[in-house]
Amino acid sequence: MESNIGALEKRLWTAADQLRANSDFASNEYFLPVMGLIFLRHAYSRYLAVKPEIEAGLPRRGGVTRPLTKEDFTSRGAIFLQPEAQFDHLASLPDGADRAKAIIAAMEAVEGDYAALAGVLPKNEYQQLENDVLGDVLRIFNDPALQNAKGDVFGRIYEYFLTQFADQSAHDGGEFFTPPSIVQMIVNAIEPDHGSVLDPACGSGGMFVQSAHFIEKMQQDPTKVATFYGQEKNATTIRLAKMNLAVHGLEGRIEPGITYYTDAHELVGKADFVMANPPFNVDEVDAEKIKKDPRLPFGLPSVNKSKKVSNGNYLWISYFYSYLSDAGRAGFVMSSQASSAGGEEAKVRQKLIETGHVDAMIAIRGNFFYTRTVPCELWMFDKAKAAEHADKVLMLDARQVFRKVTRKVFDFSPEQSQNLTAIFWLYRGQEERFRELVAAYLDRAMAEALAGDAAMEPFLDALDGLIETLDESAPDELTNARAVFQADWDAYVAATKSLGDEWADGTVAIAELHNSHDDLESLAETSRDLVKQIDQLFKLAEKAHRDTGGKRGKAKLIKALEEARVYAVDQLKLVRYFHRQAHWLLSRFPDARLVAVPGLVKLVDRTELAANDWSLTPGRYVGVAPEKEDEDFDFEGVMRDIHIELAGLNEEAAALAAQIQANFAGLGL
Repeated sequence: MESNIGALEKRLWTAADQLRANSDFASNEYFLPVMGLIFLRHAYSRYLAVKPEIEAGLPRRGGVTRPLTKEDFTSRGAIFLQPEAQFDHLASLPDGADRAKAIIAAMEAVEGDYAALAGVLPKNEYQQLENDVLGDVLRIFNDPALQNAKGDVFGRIYEYFLTQFADQSAHDGGEFFTPPSIVQMIVNAIEPDHGSVLDPACGSGGMFVQSAHFIEKMQQDPTKVATFYGQEKNATTIRLAKMNLAVHGLEGRIEPGITYYTDAHELVGKADFVMANPPFNVDEVDAEKIKKDPRLPFGLPSVNKSKKVSNGNYLWISYFYSYLSDAGRAGFVMSSQASSAGGEEAKVRQKLIETGHVDAMIAIRGNFFYTRTVPCELWMFDKAKAAEHADKVLMLDARQVFRKVTRKVFDFSPEQSQNLTAIFWLYRGQEERFRELVAAYLDRAMAEALAGDAAMEPFLDALDGLIETLDESAPDELTNARAVFQADWDAYVAATKSLGDEWADGTVAIAELHNSHDDLESLAETSRDLVKQIDQLFKLAEKAHRDTGGKRGKAKLIKALEEARVYAVDQLKLVRYFHRQAHWLLSRFPDARLVAVPGLVKLVDRTELAANDWSLTPGRYVGVAPEKEDEDFDFEGVMRDIHIELAGLNEEAAALAAQIQANFAGLGL
């Protein structure tokens, strides 16, 4: 499924790139009409997802069902669409129809229903595009794979397009987009579940969308319990942010302005939550204009001879702090240089620490951002921090926690994000949430083990079918390996059933969690061994097929066997994967209590901070994890990373070769 979505994303992106190739748009201009079409398609996907549920609950009077309204959709995080704004209408237009006119009418219909989008959606841009080009793009964006996909697949594709435009620096150096993995970590840490949520550098509005998802998971309506305030300097990015909010059924009060000189919402001391990814290391901010700004309670950082602030990082840090209410929380991304900066910045940092409101610091390795390879840190403030933590800061070094997505981009897997969040739960005395997460991992591992028999059946049937076609020529090595595997598999199934019969879901007592972990460990390790056996069986079967001449028609048997192998192996891997997540947590925090873990986490008091020049760099405090023999070396993971690296290099090589060829052609060579 993952690879299918990835292929679909690339196909859609290639289609969208036709707009640039067939228009006079510059690279920083064509992203808006593309995102307009993505907006309509994503809105339609969400519309279709919630429509049946809404219709089922509509009241009837006199045998007549009340018509759908936009309020019905807003309460479910979706957008209401008039018939002319629904994507299937646009995709089904005949070749003779004026597609640009129809798209403009669709945009106007949406703006007519949503006042906050008035003048926001792209319209006239479509008149600059050829009718057939628009037709091709509309049809490809209406891919059947999208129509049949489950879950928020188009939400992921929406984010993928934002990522691609950021990667191309198509808009403002790519600064407008913060990767979901980073945003999710901030949301998990500060839990913005009510009141005013401010992002004074809001870009495309990702902080608001993730906050809304968090609220929805709590079974609440974000439009009723939270108000989103944003400020952004670029007018085009503001349009994108409003589109991003609207497609999720949200509205935000997003105003233009350069935050250094403008406070659009006047929320000093009033914001319940502040979230942001400001531009790093901005220089030449006019100190004379801001020296009396009430948002700088700790004074100005370093000012040069030209009366300019030489680095704006601590301006942002001060802004975020000043906006918070007496019980407010903040979470933001900052350059890793800031946490140990010297000079006037160090004096500001000391004053900030002495308030007792610096809550936590998280170090993130490089390559998490699409346009930046440098590492960063996440800062957390909490003005209502527990009394026992008043003079302490939670230092979390997550630089060794990551998943490799491409050669250039890393992120957190959902489970990695959850595991890091669980450390915050322990820090805040929420041990039950920690135990519930461990229990959920163990329950999932048990469930996946029980599902293994059904997943294995197609593989064994396909393998036996291929062996039958070999008749007498089936090699002993293959038939013997098949018999050994059957015995091992039967033993695994019996052990799984025996443990499953006694399994109690939801057990959260820490001693019982350790017992369940230990009970599952044998199954988890056996599942790894079975995966190796399956791969060996497939290689033996493939070789036997090849050695017998690979008779015509039998290639289908190998293809079917490969598909069944992948299905069975993926299922088995889940058992060990979820067991390892529980192990990661229990091995570090065996009593469901926060303890210092070398190389990962430490609760640091003010005395130690002062002794280290008031540095807030996590790596300075948590130390280095002790080296030990890796008994759990992830060979497959390493090979996957190598394949990712190779694929990335191949793509770059192909693009470079095409560019060289084009240059030669331009020179007439």
